[in-house]
Amino acid sequence: MASGKRIILVTGANTGIGYDTALYLARADSSNHVIVSARNEQRGLDALQKLQDMKPKGSLSFQKLDVSSDDSIFTAVKEIEANFDKVDVLVNNAGVFLGGPNSRAAMRETFEVNVYGAVILTDALAPLLRKSKDPRIINVSSGMGSIGARLDPSDPWYTQNGEAYRLSKAALNMASANQKFKYREEKFKIWSYCPGFVITDIVLGDSVRGEDSRKKRVEAGAESSETSAQGILEIVEGKRDAEMDSFVQRYGKVWPW
Repeated sequence: MASGKRIILVTGANTGIGYDTALYLARADSSNHVIVSARNEQRGLDALQKLQDMKPKGSLSFQKLDVSSDDSIFTAVKEIEANFDKVDVLVNNAGVFLGGPNSRAAMRETFEVNVYGAVILTDALAPLLRKSKDPRIINVSSGMGSIGARLDPSDPWYTQNGEAYRLSKAALNMASANQKFKYREEKFKIWSYCPGFVITDIVLGDSVRGEDSRKKRVEAGAESSETSAQGILEIVEGKRDAEMDSFVQRYGKVWPW
């Protein structure tokens, strides 16, 4: 695809925050082309069709991508390179939340998706990002990964467990800092972004999945994931460039690191 388009890759884009982000970005500008990626091909293609049926200004395509698999990452990058001359924006959105007690398996699975996948995918896409005039990386983190907030008894999520998730998001924040250093010569713009507590299908544990998860979140006061997408759109459009060294939230707010 010609470089006149802004090419945006969103991981985990078949549902929730990723889906709404793809919609907001495609709807915002006719020059935006959003690559909707998902590990499940059929679900990803179904999401793509729904997005295209809304007839946004921009264009969309699908890319199969499982960020927990190196083979899938490298295959996807090769396919993206064959179809596009660059990538302008990478939204590392794919993530999991596994509830229950700590276990090596749960921590490993959480880090595979939430940390390793984002780091390895970013490095693999770096050559295509370098070809952009304005390369941007948005790592979708969480306020639950804030060390400062974790030590604050007044934080509204102070009693929330999810230790593996907290560890992974703190690690993702450090990954953002590492990327800022690693790619400083390329002038990459990099953010850690907290999308807030919103309605998604993110797994909360074996007993809370899909609609049960969404219902539980609504009852707990979760907002629409469209609010998260709006925050990502603001970053893509350069409205929060002055805050790149901050851990940003929606609504112009920031978290302590």
